[in-house]
Amino acid sequence: MTLTIPTNAPPAYHLLVKPTGAVCNLDCKYCFFLSKEMLYPGSRFRMADDLLEIYIRQILESHRTPEVTIAWQGGEPTLMGLDFFRRSIEYVAQYKKPGQRVVYTIQTNGTQIDDAWAAFFKEYDFLVGLSVDGPREIHDTYRVNKGGAGSFDQVMRGWEYLKKHGVAYNILCTVHAANQEHGLEVYRFFRDDLKAQFIQFIPIVERATAETLPLALEGWRERPLYQQTGDLVTDRSVGSEAYGRFLIEIFAEWVRRDVGQVYVQMFDVALGSWVGQHNLCVFAPECGNALALEHTGDLYACDHYVEPDYLLGNIRETHMIELIASDKQRQFGRDKADKLPQYCLACDVRFACHGGCPRNRFSHTPDGEPGLNYLCAGYKLFFHHVERPMRIMANLLREKRAPAEIMKLYAAEDVGLDVEQFAHVGRNDPCPCGSGKKFKHCHGRR
Repeated sequence: MTLTIPTNAPPAYHLLVKPTGAVCNLDCKYCFFLSKEMLYPGSRFRMADDLLEIYIRQILESHRTPEVTIAWQGGEPTLMGLDFFRRSIEYVAQYKKPGQRVVYTIQTNGTQIDDAWAAFFKEYDFLVGLSVDGPREIHDTYRVNKGGAGSFDQVMRGWEYLKKHGVAYNILCTVHAANQEHGLEVYRFFRDDLKAQFIQFIPIVERATAETLPLALEGWRERPLYQQTGDLVTDRSVGSEAYGRFLIEIFAEWVRRDVGQVYVQMFDVALGSWVGQHNLCVFAPECGNALALEHTGDLYACDHYVEPDYLLGNIRETHMIELIASDKQRQFGRDKADKLPQYCLACDVRFACHGGCPRNRFSHTPDGEPGLNYLCAGYKLFFHHVERPMRIMANLLREKRAPAEIMKLYAAEDVGLDVEQFAHVGRNDPCPCGSGKKFKHCHGRR
């Protein structure tokens, strides 16, 4: 049968698929998703093969763009085993439309990756998101296994397999109380030790109510269903201003040495804002096109809202594009803009953050109005700090020049020389600062 796509359906959307639900072999202390097992008592937490086929068919036939992303997440999706993912590839081959390009991504803690996994990722050109919070001591603070031991060695073993097979990977680093004051150390570890070219920094904001906070602070010995309620946060959560300082510290290094070589999602997204593009739901004016699919076929409004009030339906019963185009989901997306407090509407950096993710809007404005993002102070610190370099890089883009040219401006300013002295310096030329080093090893690291 020919699919009739609702007129208000987006031409493309992003779906995080959780084939094992919330099941994971780690027990990260800040993980909000582990408690989602409670939504499905008695479940085997394994996506059935017929549901896998339904999912692949529906996502391919409902996209009206040349490229479709198949994105796996968890819990820990590799617990499904390789055969499951091989079948997903077969279904893609069966249902892919002529001219349609399929991109595969998977977010993993890396502990299950071996030669077979890495060879599979390489064969099908997966982009692997590897969860790492920094060097060993920092990573092992919260990213622990079921016995409470750190997972760093197991993750690094998985990274070695990815590197061995030449698999494309990025680093997903959560920012929290254990690493918020170590931005440069964390960044350099990813850049220099893990050779990462793509890095995401995700703030941990672990909400709690007065009733659940004591339990949370004890490490969730019992896990009530985590929902986006409460205006308190755990002591593991990143501080708002600390998050801003963390980003600024890294940006100061990146803008001088790594533009065009290391891609930090937050910096790319910020630059997009300065040229009028919004490619990440967190900072887009509206949301609603980034959803989560559970192992049962239940479709939720967002990965951060896998809870009963935000269940849209089940794709076994209703095609996913109808659920995505539903009044309930479209209103969910519009609420992001419609419920901004006046404080945000008058803010000079609203164009860059648009109030941030609604899940973190549980603070009050200076006037007492509800709906302010918990991270507001940090966002303001960061966006104000990067205003000048972002404006310069945006102008370079408009002139069809590389944003990396900004590094020569910073090199000149840092040593008190005229930028023209750096304008035509080659990578192998002596650095004009007088260090005696080649430019590429000094102020011109490219």
